[in-house]
Amino acid sequence: MNYDLIVIGSGPGGYVAAIRGAQLGLKTAVVERESLGGICLNWGCIPTKALLKSAQVFEYINHAADYGIKVQGGEADFGAVIKRSRGVADGMSKGIQFLMKKNKIDVIMGTAKIKKGNKVEVKAADGSSKEYTAKHTILATGARSRELPNLKQDGKKIIGYRQAMNLPEQPKSMIVVGSGAIGIEFAYFYNALGTKVTVVEFMDRIVPVEDEEISKQLERSLKKAGIDIMTNSSVESVDTSGKGCKASVKTAKGVETLEADIVLSAVGIAPNIENIGLEEVGVKVDRGRVVTDEFYRTNIAGVYAIGDIVAGQALAHVASAEGIICVEKIAGHHPEPLNYNNIPGCTYCSPEIASVGYTEKAAKEAGYEIKVGKFPFSASGKASAGGNKDGFVKVIFDAKYGEFLGCHMIGANVTEMIAEVVVARKLETTGMEIVKSVHPHPTMSEAIMEAAADAYGEVIHL
Repeated sequence: MNYDLIVIGSGPGGYVAAIRGAQLGLKTAVVERESLGGICLNWGCIPTKALLKSAQVFEYINHAADYGIKVQGGEADFGAVIKRSRGVADGMSKGIQFLMKKNKIDVIMGTAKIKKGNKVEVKAADGSSKEYTAKHTILATGARSRELPNLKQDGKKIIGYRQAMNLPEQPKSMIVVGSGAIGIEFAYFYNALGTKVTVVEFMDRIVPVEDEEISKQLERSLKKAGIDIMTNSSVESVDTSGKGCKASVKTAKGVETLEADIVLSAVGIAPNIENIGLEEVGVKVDRGRVVTDEFYRTNIAGVYAIGDIVAGQALAHVASAEGIICVEKIAGHHPEPLNYNNIPGCTYCSPEIASVGYTEKAAKEAGYEIKVGKFPFSASGKASAGGNKDGFVKVIFDAKYGEFLGCHMIGANVTEMIAEVVVARKLETTGMEIVKSVHPHPTMSEAIMEAAADAYGEVIHL
């Protein structure tokens, strides 16, 4: 079988690249070893958001009296919550199957390995192998939960994110190791449903990639919700010989022992670059990532790589964008290289976090003289009406030219608001242009305009 394009992996990078390739007239195939849609659709972005929605609904029920509504009790059915999440994931995966058929993309189930001479070998579940030829092969094999040497996952007591969204029963207590997006989202979910949660973070603050003010606000909100937070701390070992887990945690004050039913390891991801033929073909790898140019070409002609296995943010929307750019370049178009400093990041706990561009600290370190504006949701009419006054919008502008350097939000539905800033930065919009753009009232989004006005000393509602 000869193809113009074979994509290895059908996650948000792989399936998007395949569809774009088919749209551009390339005879395309996708190789997938597990489920169409990859981790994102089956075990990541989509099912976790379904879990978080259930937690949010449960919180609404528990606080219904705050809205003048009387509710007679409310109980979380953990099994039903998990079942709903899996149903959402299954539906999305079937949607990808439809898109493959619609775009006449061949789906080859099995484990792929690239070989010299533009060949791809696929081993099926029954052990049989078949060889395919492609002018162009895109590696989009994604990543998995990273394991620390002293925190080996057994899938039962010490678990990764896959087990965390499919546990047979709700644990009474849980230790979450790591406070990135994955760790914080699961900490929020389990705490909201009644599990006693402790977050252990090695760095001096939670969500350490975010602006420092965001980290402080989130820590306040999570502690208020009953989550214990331990920063400047590390899990040295976990004893699983008893009924639950005993974790030895090194802190600034010494070693503490924490007990919990489950330990969730959320310390990042490890790219899936093993056993896919990189060494045999001679594809260059640096620090666990495949080396590519700005159009995702490796050092081997006809071999490309996108998504979590290359440098850049390990996010679904990044992988999709990379896949489109890669395929358009293959097809002879002239795509613009991706600007990795204009990639939005979102964390879907409650309150939500959304950010793009420079943090205040990073902007100063880059040599900018800056103007900073903030608008708290406590001053927002829409936030007050909705009962979601926690959080704020923070904007950062270059003082000299008004360049929109960064935006950092924490609050209800801010993940739906950040795209305005991404587009504004793409269009090189200045701070005063944001101030003079009329935003609808009452909305959460007008906080962006108010924060910009604050940066220029023109804020009205503070």
